[in-house]
Amino acid sequence: MPSRATVVGLSVVIPAYNEEHRLGRTLDAVTRYLDETASRWGGWEIVVADDGSTDATREIVTLRRDPRLRLVTSPGNRGKGHALRLGVAASRGRRVLVTDADLSAPVAELERLEEALAAGHAAAVGSRALPGSTLGDRQHRVRELLGAAGNLLIRGTAVRGIRDTQCGFKLFDGEKARTAFAASRLDGWAVDVEVLRHFQQAGWTVAEVPVHWSHQRGSKVRPLDYLRVLRDLVRLRTPVPGPADAVAAALFLAMAVALYSGRFLDPAHRYLTDSLQDQNQWEWFFAVTADNVAHLRNPLFSDLQGAPGGVNLMANTAMLGLSVPLTPVTLLLGPAVTLNLVMTLGLAATATAWYRLIARRLEPQRGAAFAGAALAAFAPPMVSHANAHPNFVVLFMIPLIAERALRLCAGTRTTRDAVVLGLMAAYQLFLGEEPLLLAALGMLLFAAAYAAVRPRVARGAVRPLLRGLAIAAAVCLLLVVYPLAWQFSGPQSYTHIDHGPGTANTVRALLTFAERSLLFGDADRADALSLNPTEQNAFYGWPLLLLALAITVRLWRRPAARALAFTAAAAAVLSLGPRVHVPLTGTTVPGPWTLLAGLPLFESVIESRVAMVCAPVLGMLLALAIGRLAAARSLGTRYAGLLAAGLALLPLVPAPLRSEPRAEVPAFFTEGTWKAYVRPGESLVPVPLPEPAAAEALHWQTAAGLGFPMPGGYFNGPYGDGDRSGVYGVPLRWTASVLRDVRATGVAPVIDERARGETRADLAHWRAGALVLVPQPRDGVLRTTVEKLVGRPGRWVDGVWVWDLHEDVRGELRRAAPTTLP
Repeated sequence: MPSRATVVGLSVVIPAYNEEHRLGRTLDAVTRYLDETASRWGGWEIVVADDGSTDATREIVTLRRDPRLRLVTSPGNRGKGHALRLGVAASRGRRVLVTDADLSAPVAELERLEEALAAGHAAAVGSRALPGSTLGDRQHRVRELLGAAGNLLIRGTAVRGIRDTQCGFKLFDGEKARTAFAASRLDGWAVDVEVLRHFQQAGWTVAEVPVHWSHQRGSKVRPLDYLRVLRDLVRLRTPVPGPADAVAAALFLAMAVALYSGRFLDPAHRYLTDSLQDQNQWEWFFAVTADNVAHLRNPLFSDLQGAPGGVNLMANTAMLGLSVPLTPVTLLLGPAVTLNLVMTLGLAATATAWYRLIARRLEPQRGAAFAGAALAAFAPPMVSHANAHPNFVVLFMIPLIAERALRLCAGTRTTRDAVVLGLMAAYQLFLGEEPLLLAALGMLLFAAAYAAVRPRVARGAVRPLLRGLAIAAAVCLLLVVYPLAWQFSGPQSYTHIDHGPGTANTVRALLTFAERSLLFGDADRADALSLNPTEQNAFYGWPLLLLALAITVRLWRRPAARALAFTAAAAAVLSLGPRVHVPLTGTTVPGPWTLLAGLPLFESVIESRVAMVCAPVLGMLLALAIGRLAAARSLGTRYAGLLAAGLALLPLVPAPLRSEPRAEVPAFFTEGTWKAYVRPGESLVPVPLPEPAAAEALHWQTAAGLGFPMPGGYFNGPYGDGDRSGVYGVPLRWTASVLRDVRATGVAPVIDERARGETRADLAHWRAGALVLVPQPRDGVLRTTVEKLVGRPGRWVDGVWVWDLHEDVRGELRRAAPTTLP
């Protein structure tokens, strides 16, 4: 900051780059005007900020030898923003005028701007867009249109209420100008927007003043600069992380990589052991979506599984919000790499998003926010789903949605926040609908609890919140109405899906340590209390729950703590299902989930997943506690509290996910041998058919470039024959059922003419071109069974047994079903 002895009334800052042809005239005009009005300013100076000029610009300034004329220089050309930052930092005026070197607005217009500052404003910007402004020579019509469009975008995204941010004639309060320019980070033309945004955010009023303006030839603005301004607007809207924030994000990424370390470096040849068949399924989803996009096909449907019916991809969790934009990655590197990137980066991004929400809204202490976000993203249920379900791992939109909903409660910019919320919700629908539903349930529980403890705040927030939610719902519905119509009414759609018994949590499941705990895991116990390794939706452990209870009691006076505690408890109770087992009694009582179980959408939810809502809620309680401990005066209290928290979290530290080498795909698929057996319009029939319990055939199909459809599969679809209840896979036809039983039991059935007739009908229905048996357990009895069903032996070709259905058996198939075969 300038010392009191060096302060002048006015500093005129002129950015300059290769301005030797017009800078002299500009300096003459400004100097003449300031000499004539010197009594008004009480001393003045001109600061020329040279931006690495390669012509005589600097000499024009230095040769004048006027002490009121100063030069600051940059060693290279970095842009107008950088030059202004140098020039304003060097200024000493109580007022700072920033004007372009071409002097498009005459310096005499300074009087209008000074009147605005004298009236109490912190800045006055010359405007070409207000009534009262006058224009001399105009710019090219295209440049005017681009400028108008740019100003419209700027008003909508960065600076409110100013019609012309880019006019190069602005007067600022000196101290505030030096503060704002010092805080700026943009080097290009958008620095004007950044500085005015700083003024508005600081509460410093900005007046827009009409001026006379005339276009001068020799403008330094080039066509690509308009795109650079757009880029800078994006940068301007993107917060700059501090060192602690950057470290937190890096640690989250390292944690995610460590979790997937068994597969991270070689995803194409490693398989997550506990993913069951889900890794095959998800790689297929990414592969088929990329294939649809590359061939300009409908990304909501595929006929490559479940032939001839196909798969409604919108009714399955294909994550089109990532699988579509990542199409180039999938096509270039393969779906295994894409899935690996999605799950690793998605988990890190989710933790970072929770960290950002906690730090902004709940606990600014960065260490506390980190601990809370780590628990939210790496809690045992999340680690369980990290084996197989990216839709429950990639949740970075959920904290952003929660943050935007909280903004609605303030009621300051309801319409804009609501539109953004609608866009976010629409995008989350293409990442995962069930996580959005569970997040909405959790936010509703929190809102109800917070309204109970802060009724006055709730009454003030309810109107803007409801109005905003209505707008958001309208925006979201406009974007997703067609995909949702396809999901619920399109081909292969279904109404609901029954997941079978045992889908609820028990109290023991909430109290028990997780299987993937690094130090305390017990696989047998966890398996006994869950559906499978990918659905261990509780397992927070009794130490953490005791810690949460202690935090709630200690922070009971804080409304947020009470509301969070209620949310966690309510979510845990709901996850116990419609019938709650009372511990140590052997009896059951009706649970609150009964009220939701029959509702649309909720009827398809695995109720134990509701306990996943507890993860971010417990993380927020933990952040509140650590933040309080960090501020404790007593070192003993601080260390004792942190030790207790550490001991409670220790059982939750996850071990890396288990992985194993992946079986090689037979050359029959990788070398394209299958093309000689499957004609256009026909399917390839794996033996046995792929199903949820054995879906390796999806990997073979992906390795073959998705060149053929196949019956069976692993997806959600309708039961069929008029029953639109959802099932996993495809209802088994006679032949598929027989082959599955043979694989399961190793017992060959009796094959008679009736059985061969059933097979002929099934092969005709599937439009089969070939049957293929890959070496596997019990493949001998499977091969014998197929030989009896088809009536002849198969051939060993490139690592598989093949039965070509175009040979003599083809005639029998035609006679059995002549209208369905090509």
